[in-house]
Amino acid sequence: METQRSEQQAALIVDDVVKRFNVASESWWRRVVGTRKNGAGHADGSGEHEPLKAKRGKELITAVEHVSFSVQRREIFGVLGPNGSGKSTLIRLLSTLLLPDEGSVTVFGLDIDKDEMAVKRMINRVSVEAAFFKKLSPKENLLYGARLYGVSGREADVKARDILKRLGLRESSYTSPMEDMSRGMQQKVAIARAFLTQPVLLLLDEPTTGLDPRSKLEVQSFVNELRDVHDATILITTHDMNEADALCDRIAILDDGKIVALDTPAGLKQLVRRNGHEPTLEEVFMQLTGKELVEQDDLTDFEPEKVLA
Repeated sequence: METQRSEQQAALIVDDVVKRFNVASESWWRRVVGTRKNGAGHADGSGEHEPLKAKRGKELITAVEHVSFSVQRREIFGVLGPNGSGKSTLIRLLSTLLLPDEGSVTVFGLDIDKDEMAVKRMINRVSVEAAFFKKLSPKENLLYGARLYGVSGREADVKARDILKRLGLRESSYTSPMEDMSRGMQQKVAIARAFLTQPVLLLLDEPTTGLDPRSKLEVQSFVNELRDVHDATILITTHDMNEADALCDRIAILDDGKIVALDTPAGLKQLVRRNGHEPTLEEVFMQLTGKELVEQDDLTDFEPEKVLA
């Protein structure tokens, strides 16, 4: 009974989700050359390597492997993981850009596959590499995005100016071409675009990457305000351990497509021996994964152009 009540309250339920990709396998002739260079295939049959088994065509890679968790309404839920852990693939699944091969994802009770358009109206996403019409200004990009969500131009203009001002963007930049702006400033516009529609579920994929320390604090403050004032539920991936510790109610650590730990920041720190000092999230992460966080995800989170149909 308690489990049913908890699921009814959940804003997001990820249930045993698996996502695989067909990627191009290494060319057979490269494998042959590589095997010969390594000394396989001696005439006396004494080669150290197994007989070559050519694999033509494609190779199946699992990016997200049987992942399950739930996020409660008004919770800020963090996902940490090293390069290639599947974080960005997971975000794309939650934002309906990809569909799971197994399992299900529901947003406030709506299935991302069966109720795709209804789910899209409830969510918004900020990517570490946000896409814009670079020849257009922040104002033109933001008004265009707002109209897609049914927000009027006048209302969107007032909100956009207020949000960008609070994020520290200069007033003069509002009508300048995006291509003339720094990456950090462009990222602020991406954040403003997501905040503009006041989504009930906000997906933030490394939103503060490229921002200076002051801008990071401004974004973090705005994230808290969205939760506290506008009743939003937020899922965030980040490489900034201090950011995760400060913002997140709970954190899932993802490694090789699997969740290896899920708890509050304080609970995760209990997994590491104190050794005379208060453990940090970075120490927890290193102990659980044996890997370091870096500033940009690599392609085990699969860029669309690298994935074959």
